[in-house]
Amino acid sequence: MPDTESAGSTATPADIVALVSMSLKKERVRASLSLTELAKRAGVAKSTLSQLENGTGNPSLETLWALGTALGIPLSRLIDPPRSDIQVIRAGEGVVLHAERDPYEAVMLASCPPGARRDIYRVVAEPDAGHRARPHAPGTVEHVILGTGRAMVGPEGEAVELAAGDYVRYPGDAFHVFDALEPNTLGVFVMEHV
Repeated sequence: MPDTESAGSTATPADIVALVSMSLKKERVRASLSLTELAKRAGVAKSTLSQLENGTGNPSLETLWALGTALGIPLSRLIDPPRSDIQVIRAGEGVVLHAERDPYEAVMLASCPPGARRDIYRVVAEPDAGHRARPHAPGTVEHVILGTGRAMVGPEGEAVELAAGDYVRYPGDAFHVFDALEPNTLGVFVMEHV
């Protein structure tokens, strides 16, 4: 299973298959569906579904979307591993899902928990003007993707250095910082209010 501190650093295709296998079985049982019924609803071969549940298949993005839709769940529930409070995904890391035919790949950075609300911000900052934010409402989680530059981002005393393309998630209900290390550092913030 991918390391929750840096999801792509240890994720292998076998880790992804094992995660999908475990999640798929759990969700199918939760939905009280047989292999045959889920395969029919998703429009996939029963043998393909059986292989996926046994950890021997290699799921495409389209197959996972179809299964998620048939189960009435978001795709993220099939591929999002358990997490710690702080998660960093570097550019080029993460669980990569490939389309069957198109030159297209997707890396899910974070799934939205049930009942959550999100605000999205674009922030541009300059060095030596570090931003120390007060705690937000209890349960707030901040997600940051750095677009350009470098910055120290995260909980005060536990901030991590991000470069362009890196991602971090951390509790926003404690003091936290965004300190630009290069001119015109740009970050996209998603504030999740639970």
